[in-house]
Amino acid sequence: MIINFDNAATTYPKPNEVKYAVNDAVERFGGNAGRGGHKLAMRTSEAVYCARETAAAFFGAEPENTVFTLNCTAALNMAIKGIMADGGHLIISHLEHNSAARPAAAMALENKISLSIADVCDDDDMTVKNFETLIRPETKAVVCTAASNVTGRIMPIKAIAEICRKNDVCFIVDGAQACGIIDMKMSDGINILCTAGHKGLYGITGTGLLISDGKYKIKPIIEGGTGSSSSSLIQPQQLPDSLESGTVNVIGAVSVKAGIDFVKRIGIDKIYIHETKLCNKFISQLSDSPEIIIYRSPLCPYVPIVSFNITGVLPETAAQKLADMGFCLRAGYHCAALAHGAIGTENGTIRFAPSIFSTESDTELLINAIKSLFSEKN
Repeated sequence: MIINFDNAATTYPKPNEVKYAVNDAVERFGGNAGRGGHKLAMRTSEAVYCARETAAAFFGAEPENTVFTLNCTAALNMAIKGIMADGGHLIISHLEHNSAARPAAAMALENKISLSIADVCDDDDMTVKNFETLIRPETKAVVCTAASNVTGRIMPIKAIAEICRKNDVCFIVDGAQACGIIDMKMSDGINILCTAGHKGLYGITGTGLLISDGKYKIKPIIEGGTGSSSSSLIQPQQLPDSLESGTVNVIGAVSVKAGIDFVKRIGIDKIYIHETKLCNKFISQLSDSPEIIIYRSPLCPYVPIVSFNITGVLPETAAQKLADMGFCLRAGYHCAALAHGAIGTENGTIRFAPSIFSTESDTELLINAIKSLFSEKN
């Protein structure tokens, strides 16, 4: 038995339409997109462009501003290093994943930029104020996760976007835990949206997106073959070519299109309601147990993620025992050192993250398994 509740890392299982799309891509799209005028290359190019159009429309963007990347980490590195290439001041939140925090910290340690970290409070107004207070004349960008990968805490993205707009600061959003779960559009005030293709968008692993509104120029951190301007040694300036050096992951792009089509067919609202219902069931049946610590505030909104601990049991130990029973949950720091520092979990947490394919009965089985763990302890 394998029951996956580690969907915040990668959704599994994948929808049937994604499986079919991947198989079809292997069979039919064997050319190199944008490289060549023969039928195989043209057919592959058309498939990639169709995927690009689908992703762009889903987030209210233009296809030419929609870039396929290896994953969300690659997208965030491109955005942060590309925007901050000439120095300046950067602000991030204390809930950021290492995919944003590490490139920011690396640039700061190398004295390429100055870096500030905004505290996130239960009160959204105070959180926004914390960002606003840190803005300086030399501030170039603000990076903020749309939802924490540790606690699921949804950030006040629109309000932060507004202060960025007023100060002419580029707003970069990490949508890895929100895209496909809550409705996100570039019109929310986002300048650059980075996200994973393999989480809430249900594509395969090795897929990500960087979507720009075109306002801020992103300096490439990788140069190479783009299929355009091949006679020049200078990297093309226009998107998506400037950020898509090398062969595009055609199969991955096609899988993301199929995943987005699946999300649209089911409906984001239905997905959010279903997964939240399972989280509420999980919380309600465990929160009365003194052995269980759940890291949520009643004052904040959350995506369907629940971080918890069992008193007296290390997260890795508990997760391994649950794994032995067939349950997949992630334990530890979830690649988010800042977030764990903020919530005071020195040993990390265990993370419950259902998907649209998770069921109430499987959730009930997990709840009973967790109860058995602290019963053993006693």
